[in-house]
Amino acid sequence: MANEITTEQHPDATDTVTVYLSPFVSVGACFVISVIYVASLYVWNSKHDRDHPSTIKRRFFSVFVVMLVAPFFVLTLTSKDVFQRNTIWQIMGFRNEGLFTATFVPLLLTMVLFLGPLSVQLSNGIWRIYSEPMYWMNAVRNLVWLRNHLVAPLSEEFTFRACMLPLLLQTFRPSIAMLITPLLFGLAHLHHIKERLQNGRPLREVLIISFFQFFYTTIFGIYSAHLFVRSGHFVAPFIVHAFCNHMGFPDPQEVQSQPHRKKYLFIGFYVLGLVGWIVLLPTLTTPSWYSNNLFWAGEL
Repeated sequence: MANEITTEQHPDATDTVTVYLSPFVSVGACFVISVIYVASLYVWNSKHDRDHPSTIKRRFFSVFVVMLVAPFFVLTLTSKDVFQRNTIWQIMGFRNEGLFTATFVPLLLTMVLFLGPLSVQLSNGIWRIYSEPMYWMNAVRNLVWLRNHLVAPLSEEFTFRACMLPLLLQTFRPSIAMLITPLLFGLAHLHHIKERLQNGRPLREVLIISFFQFFYTTIFGIYSAHLFVRSGHFVAPFIVHAFCNHMGFPDPQEVQSQPHRKKYLFIGFYVLGLVGWIVLLPTLTTPSWYSNNLFWAGEL
């Protein structure tokens, strides 16, 4: 039951962990939410592909409906004892305390990770495009751009982080909860198999691409869940997700095509970015920086 509270003593720790929800309830609810999210994309009978304007608009409507439904799982299943400490909006990551830090610090941390690709873009002059007002005017009128940079990050982070993690954190330690939602997030992206097969791609190619997508979306999901749990803010994973969608997966061919000296310089930036991100991650996600006093903060 949602209001049942137990404590578990872990053999490798001296403290007890309060369990507000059974694993069956929290994991089951998250599984149902993820199924609803994916199913909402296919309720429309359409012969067009995912990038057709009519498909995009219908899916916008679908995911916004899911965003209205998913919080009811949090509202109805969350323990009363949790709500005595925090409101539903707070545990879903909508707080004023630490908001400024959560808006910029995780983004800067992620830009360190992308130091290699960003340096290549700077060298290629792509950054100059961002200073052109017409670029942004055309972007906000482009449905594919809006999907990739706004609606997809907004709906996915709201559903898979803001609505699922508050439930899982009532059952599991943060380190465990942060591994469950990424698996569901990665599996949710396997629905692209159907679309790729319909587009006539060979089965072998589809399976390879889909497995790779499952892998990197799961890895990103772990990072995104880490940001949400440590900061206690929805805005942190949302902005980082939008940035990562904009950057795309790093393309090694961009580095290989560079002149000899530049190539090794960019490789150095790739390595420096990864090392810098690993070193800075614990410090720049310190919960106290974000005034994170939510019910799970004591276990971080």
